[in-house]
Amino acid sequence: MIGGSGRGRRRGRAPASLSTTTSARRTDHSVSFWYCDCKIYGFNDTLSSLGSKYARFLRGWFSIGAYFSLIALVGISLMLLWESIGVFYFRSGCLSAWLKNLLTSGHSISIMDTTIIIMSTILSIAFHEFGHAIAAASEGVEIEYVAIFVAVLFPGAFVALNYDLLQNRPLFSMLRIYCAGIWHNVVLCAVCVLMASLLPVVLYPLYVSGDGLMVTGIPRTSPLSEYLSVHDVILSVDGLKITRTDEWIKILNQDTTAKSSGPEFLEGSQRYVATNSGKGYCVPDSWVDASKNLWQIRDKLPCPAELIAFEKAISNDSAIFTEKIGRGSDQKEVEGKYCLIAKDVVKLRKCGNGWQTTEDDGTCFEDEYCLVPALTPGFSWIEVSYAKPYSLGCLQRGGNLSSSSHATNSDHGHSPCEGSFVYLGDLLSAAHSVRLSPYRPRWPLLLLADVPYILGNGLSSLLHASAALAVVNSIPVYYLDGEAILEASLSYVSWFSRRQRHEILKVCRFVWTVLSIITFSRIFYSTTLFYGFV
Repeated sequence: MIGGSGRGRRRGRAPASLSTTTSARRTDHSVSFWYCDCKIYGFNDTLSSLGSKYARFLRGWFSIGAYFSLIALVGISLMLLWESIGVFYFRSGCLSAWLKNLLTSGHSISIMDTTIIIMSTILSIAFHEFGHAIAAASEGVEIEYVAIFVAVLFPGAFVALNYDLLQNRPLFSMLRIYCAGIWHNVVLCAVCVLMASLLPVVLYPLYVSGDGLMVTGIPRTSPLSEYLSVHDVILSVDGLKITRTDEWIKILNQDTTAKSSGPEFLEGSQRYVATNSGKGYCVPDSWVDASKNLWQIRDKLPCPAELIAFEKAISNDSAIFTEKIGRGSDQKEVEGKYCLIAKDVVKLRKCGNGWQTTEDDGTCFEDEYCLVPALTPGFSWIEVSYAKPYSLGCLQRGGNLSSSSHATNSDHGHSPCEGSFVYLGDLLSAAHSVRLSPYRPRWPLLLLADVPYILGNGLSSLLHASAALAVVNSIPVYYLDGEAILEASLSYVSWFSRRQRHEILKVCRFVWTVLSIITFSRIFYSTTLFYGFV
């Protein structure tokens, strides 16, 4: 953002005059009910010297940025207009989804993640304003001060320039200055992508990757805290090996069970209904008979706390169906359901089509039943295999996961390095409640365990913050760079009079400000719904 006495004069405020002692002061501030700022004068000489020294190179550099920013302004403004028109047809546009992804980078709400987001935002704003300042210095425009402000509750910054000198510059020089902030944010995004791609090479001497996800943080409120601890390594989910955090979210998101409304079919005298839980186990007849005896003894509807309810299922093409019993007495409601010990059931052969991968053929023997967990809508069942490479027992064995990561489900839990558990509940909330990293230290130096997570999420957050800042400033709205870029661009259109250009600017500024408020309000509302704040 660019400010200063001249920008204030165009908006109807009296020009601010600098006192003769400005060079001697390092900072200044102003405070009001809704606005406060801190003006910094200490960077003026350094920026002016740097800009004048490399003026020729910087002008060429920011010329590229001016062309890029003009294309971004036109493209993003048209996308915003098209998406706003689509709202009336109840059509969701790609721009809202993209902006939502930029503004919500997927971090959990923790002290570490909050610190990363704040620092990334500060760096993005600082690099944006440095672009304006160094571009102005290369054009010979005096920098009055750099200001950091808080308006209502929103923080920001701007560079105050000498408006009279700025207006005497050629139009393209003005565009280079106005577009410099957006261009610097785009370059910062490219640097983040490059550094993120090189991160595995940089971390390779000290860290191992590709054999699971290490738990770097898990709060007590997490539903997985009963099974996992910090520095445990998640090896697989439902037998499918995972090596990236996005795979963890994707698998658990796909596994989330929705309310079933599938088809029904008749087989003999029994009626079956489709179930979303296609993960079955081949349970022997003796176990089923023992479960029936348990029901007769308890004479109650729910299973005991240590047991899980299962129900019979049969396969029909690509769907799994469970036996549907007519409602009536409590006894009828529990018919077809069996209470079994989950940790014993998961050691049995698998059946059904809900498994990501399985070594079995999916069919049971004649003396076995294919039983699936009885799940309520919104809940799912997963098997998670993990290791404890930094536990004392595992370190005594060498702490090597290369062989354990390929172990079968029945093997887990027989060594101090390995284990497995079954989780039944809301998978999506569980997935976001754990902080994971694809890197783990080669040696038991646990103080370095969080470094890859901080670097990776720091680059991701910096990318999101810088891209969001570039997008927002590319829209011609009040008080942002897009307004000044559009005003300077309209001056190139010779067939418009000065008055007509002013009217066009006023209309565009008002329309896109309203559209931006509507779009960001929708993003904010959908985000609060997603995270359960409303």
